[in-house]
Amino acid sequence: MQYWLVKSEPNEYGWDDLQKKGEDIWDGIRNFQARNYLKAMKLGDPVLFYHSGKSKEVIGVAEVTEEAFPDPNDKEGKGWVAVKLKPKASLSHPINLEQIKANDLLNTMPLVKQSRLSVMPIEKIQFELIVKSSS
Repeated sequence: MQYWLVKSEPNEYGWDDLQKKGEDIWDGIRNFQARNYLKAMKLGDPVLFYHSGKSKEVIGVAEVTEEAFPDPNDKEGKGWVAVKLKPKASLSHPINLEQIKANDLLNTMPLVKQSRLSVMPIEKIQFELIVKSSS
């Protein structure tokens, strides 16, 4: 099992949107490294959902419900992929970027080092610490 973090602007597609749908396609990724991470996601992998933009915080936990398949919006057939995600739980207390940067176990996350990347792997201990810190 691997652990992941996905990022989205809440005004474009936020945690509330995923919760309302119950399950949805995570598509539109047009970065090669992020695409490779989507391809590596496996059924049941846990995913932190991060709101970028103004709020900059981990807001919920989802899981992968369908592994990589061709992105239906890839009209040029360039090999972009998507996965399906299902929301599992909202965090009681969202964990913001400043809290992540201030924690020695979290400040090495790709979220801090590669801030423009929208899909990234994280360590199990980082996932667990964020979830635990939010309760």
